[in-house]
Amino acid sequence: MLVLTERVESTHLHSHTLTLAFELRQKARFKTRSDSGETIGVMLPRGRVLRGGDCLQSEDGAVTVRVIAALEEVSLACCDDKLLLAKASYHLGNRHMPLQIEEGCLVYQKDHVLDEMVRNLGLSVSHEMRSFEPEPGAYGDHAHPHDSAHDPVRSRVS
Repeated sequence: MLVLTERVESTHLHSHTLTLAFELRQKARFKTRSDSGETIGVMLPRGRVLRGGDCLQSEDGAVTVRVIAALEEVSLACCDDKLLLAKASYHLGNRHMPLQIEEGCLVYQKDHVLDEMVRNLGLSVSHEMRSFEPEPGAYGDHAHPHDSAHDPVRSRVS
């Protein structure tokens, strides 16, 4: 099994591609298959989300794999009223929902309960298949500064 252990600068020289949904790109350790079918283990330091275009390297540095953000079913909550978009952002964020913010639209993983909530606020909701790349948050893709103090595994990895 090929084991990927570190992020490297994006390169055009990659041996494999790895198409992953956002749910899996949030994890630091998992087993999957490359787009060509090879078994791959990912063993990265915790605290960062993988993004489409990221490159990962094998333990020995011989293999580089490019991450592709998979197409996923998402909800698009849209309106022209910036205050209404801000209110919807607040309510979605209050539920700790990963959120991709675009001009006039909020994009989140499809959820009929959230769809109904933002419709009730006055936004229109549609669905489509697309790559989901939510905002990294105030601390970037890194874990909150206090997280490692309470997680012995994270303390050792960092």
